Amino acid sequence: MRFSNKVVVVTGAGQGMGRAIAQTFAKEGASVIAVDINLDAATETIASGGAGKSMARALNVGDSAAVKKLFAEIDETYGKVDVLVNNAGIGSSKNDGFDKLMSRLAERGAQMAKGEAPTVYPDLIIDMEDEGWHGVLNVNLHGAFYFTREAVRLMVKSSTKGAIVNISSTSAMSGEGGLHYVTSKAALHGMAKSLARELGPRGIRVNNVVPGPTNTPMMQSVGQDWINSMIAAIPLGRMAEPQDIANVVCFVASDEAAMITGQDIVANGGSYFK
Repeated sequence: MRFSNKVVVVTGAGQGMGRAIAQTFAKEGASVIAVDINLDAATETIASGGAGKSMARALNVGDSAAVKKLFAEIDETYGKVDVLVNNAGIGSSKNDGFDKLMSRLAERGAQMAKGEAPTVYPDLIIDMEDEGWHGVLNVNLHGAFYFTREAVRLMVKSSTKGAIVNISSTSAMSGEGGLHYVTSKAALHGMAKSLARELGPRGIRVNNVVPGPTNTPMMQSVGQDWINSMIAAIPLGRMAEPQDIANVVCFVASDEAAMITGQDIVANGGSYFK
């Protein structure tokens, strides 16, 4: 029960890694605020119970005003926050050209399978509109900033030596994936390092957990051929399961990792080496 009497906020807690992370914290004694765009999904996450007093809330993480309102409620209800996990993330958005990219990849793969020199290219930027670019960054990056800012404000107010964990991606280091997705995840690395220096004197730690391919609903959206190629490149021979990542997150947020801050904790089965 490493998190008895701790208050933990997890974004994107309605499915996949976020659900596993939230439930693992709850099992270890935390009061968990499960945040998701889908209230029913967030509620289902905390239904398994735990030792703490958990609650589910629905909001768009990219809505700054909504995030401030949530943390005002957390302050009133709990008086503090000990851990924030910025997990909420999307891989594509309306008008980002991702559907056209998938079509091009399939056509290019078919040409190569026939032994032909490919004449189709895996372009994304030429079809990406402003709406698509901002849609992904607003969730993956701006949402992480909004939650981190409010969590830090509450940690400072309550004199809490807390931990902030961002869920990044191996894509941030390899460059594989959609341009907006890779950019948003790479930005989290710089944010964590800057905040680790800034907040270290207050005893607040900031780290990134960097999963590789993980068996989540988002992963299923990229197509089986792409999934198969990723698995083939993993030395351990399989994708991670959400629980694998949840275990790493809980370690990084725990007192056992008291001297770890500003780091990228890679959990990718060896699919990419720094």
